[in-house]
Amino acid sequence: MGGRHSIELALPGASIGAVAGAMAGGLTLLAGQPAGMAALSALSLAVPLALFGGLYGVLLGHGVFRPGTFGIVGLYWVAAFPVSRLAQESLVGVGLGDGVLPFLAYQAMVSLGFAIGFVWLHERIMPHWLMRRAGANPLAKALLGLYVRHAGMLRARREQRR
Repeated sequence: MGGRHSIELALPGASIGAVAGAMAGGLTLLAGQPAGMAALSALSLAVPLALFGGLYGVLLGHGVFRPGTFGIVGLYWVAAFPVSRLAQESLVGVGLGDGVLPFLAYQAMVSLGFAIGFVWLHERIMPHWLMRRAGANPLAKALLGLYVRHAGMLRARREQRR
């Protein structure tokens, strides 16, 4: 089970992170900044969010995280999102007027909203990706089994309540 199998698990999360970071460029354009600043803003956030999003998929595949849980994933993003934003601000250099610690504290609060959106989207994309990769990737097959068991457990709980 080489690196290729782990990289395949990283692709959905990396894609979500990259798209989320790229959206920052669009928001920068809407704020009236020049196109160059928007491109730098997008790239400087897309790269770290893609790396952390990909790492999330790898950690999920190796059993550090479990499908359907948020607590530990929320803590992951409480650390990863502010680091990503700090990397962006280090390159773009607009939002650190009050200092690094207040900036990081604010980003940690905002990160939970990002984490909710990330997990929601990842939980919808990842199973479909795993179905495509399960035949050639044993990590994907094992993780797909976890998703199927989790879905079965949710269905049983729903039926029990009825």
